[in-house]
Amino acid sequence: MEDTRFEARRILDRLEFSSGWGLIKTLGCVVLASVAFVSTGGTELTEAARWTLFVATLAAGMWATEAIPAFAVALMVIGLLIAILGQPGGQLGREQAVWEPFAQTLGSPLIWLFFGGFVLAAAAGKTGLNRSLAREVLRRLGNRPGPLLAGSMGVTFVFSMFISNTAAATMMIAVMTPVLAPLARGDRFRRGMLLGIAFAANIGGMGTVIGSPPNAIAAGALREIDPIDFFRWMQAAVPPALVTIVLTWAYLLYRYRPAVERLDVAAFMNSDHPPELEVWRRLLVMGIFVVTIALWLSQALHGIPSTVVAFLPICVFSAAGVLNGDDICALRWDVLLLIAGGLSLGLAVTETGLADWLVGSLPLDRVSAFAVVLLLAYVTTALSNLMSNTAAANILVPIGVVVGVGSEAATVVPLAIGASAAMCLPISTPPNAIAFGTGQLPTRDLIEGGLWIGLLAPLLATLWCSIVF
Repeated sequence: MEDTRFEARRILDRLEFSSGWGLIKTLGCVVLASVAFVSTGGTELTEAARWTLFVATLAAGMWATEAIPAFAVALMVIGLLIAILGQPGGQLGREQAVWEPFAQTLGSPLIWLFFGGFVLAAAAGKTGLNRSLAREVLRRLGNRPGPLLAGSMGVTFVFSMFISNTAAATMMIAVMTPVLAPLARGDRFRRGMLLGIAFAANIGGMGTVIGSPPNAIAAGALREIDPIDFFRWMQAAVPPALVTIVLTWAYLLYRYRPAVERLDVAAFMNSDHPPELEVWRRLLVMGIFVVTIALWLSQALHGIPSTVVAFLPICVFSAAGVLNGDDICALRWDVLLLIAGGLSLGLAVTETGLADWLVGSLPLDRVSAFAVVLLLAYVTTALSNLMSNTAAANILVPIGVVVGVGSEAATVVPLAIGASAAMCLPISTPPNAIAFGTGQLPTRDLIEGGLWIGLLAPLLATLWCSIVF
């Protein structure tokens, strides 16, 4: 009994310390935001823009320090913007209430598009469709390390374009575990395979609007200026992502050269998972999955917006019983809230003129437009290694929209890709954390490979987007 009380006291002490440390970080962020507000008092910034700077600085600090969960910061942003800017006679100087736009981001078409992607991922996982497709593809690759690494990265890359990169990385690491089991624990190729899956999941998320939250933030910023549909995003993002993943595969194969010429894949070939649903429901999921992606890719032909197409799996899977209430509750609602908060912050930054002021303070006349975009992309990558890539996109995308007047898409898309290219640390992305969590990857491997990708992907994206757009 005494041991139990001691253990309970130890846990409570840890919780109390954790809460106290979070409060200290929050107060530090408030002080930093207050300094930003006061220091701009003598500038040409309006009162509304200064308050927006306060909210943005506070949010950036809390996202970076993880003082509270990221989705909670996003909700705080919406609440502060409504309270400060949205009331009658508030800082925007309007007589009527203008708070609705800050709250309406929760109903943004991009939120529903992402929700549709989450529903597709949940249905694919529940029916075993993702595991079946992965096994069928990899079953044909033989047992040579090079093709096996290429196949596992390729499958992860494709899945991450349409489902959560976290889910794709988790699935592929589980699928490849039997393949890696015969290797010695210190075998370099084992580390290369884990890195390849994590990096492929991150890179694959660059390829579609629903692939990662920064993509949604960028598409939302362009919606009223230069709308970019599902297929157009793929035109801009898939080529640099493909080049990046091919070069990453070559780097990993060279850096983590296997000690054996062939791997024992018997356990992998015989692995199976019992399906959770009846045959007709599995066939329904396969059919809707194919139709949804086909409609997304062919929007230019039929004219149905991507968000409207997303309601197809949402409605069908719910009505057919493929997904129940528990499945819906298990979706990543925190990610949707984070995106909504970012959209609200971006709206405030642009509407109050803060973005124009920030851009005006940069020495942009001394460098070329290409160099400016590349610099912003690298800054986004650097920040995303230390904080949520969605948060980094929330902060920098509105600035990119103003910097790239006349070529907004060519400016903003590389920023989103740069946010997804941040993978130097275990905390940088969930796939990194999953691979690191196996206990078989030292941090230096992530840093080395992450630096390579972080330097390569933004450059390729900036070059390609300057051509496409």
